[in-house]
Amino acid sequence: MENLLLVRIDDRLIHGQVMTAWMKTLPAQEIIVVDDRVAKDEFMLFVLQNAAPKGVKVVALSEEDAVKRLQEGLKVPSYILAKSPVSLKRLVEAGIDIKAVNIGGMGMRQGRTVIYKNVSADEEERACIREFLEKGIDVAIQIIPSEKRFELKNI
Repeated sequence: MENLLLVRIDDRLIHGQVMTAWMKTLPAQEIIVVDDRVAKDEFMLFVLQNAAPKGVKVVALSEEDAVKRLQEGLKVPSYILAKSPVSLKRLVEAGIDIKAVNIGGMGMRQGRTVIYKNVSADEEERACIREFLEKGIDVAIQIIPSEKRFELKNI
């Protein structure tokens, strides 16, 4: 998909140093947060907009609205952010052309087990990752651009 710079899973979504590091490597003009709850939460959207680097537009869309928006194409260099691979699954199933998924933060919580270092996933999230890999989507853990990528295709 033209203008899609990064598809990232991070349960913290937009946060300081990590987003700044990615923006230096892959400068985007827009961040699309795909999350049904955040899309309905004006306060959370306000927080995310203020956490984003200056000049970067932030929108929060439900999974359904994200599919519609992405089917129209991206007009400016953009990121897609989601808290979980489950949110991205709907996009993939709708035929959105995602070539790679970057996993940043997926912290430990009830039902999740460790995949690699500080990255954890529950069974549904693991199934989504396996499905992405089966569809030929490159899935790797990389917190910041200067860090080595950990490929999930061999797990």
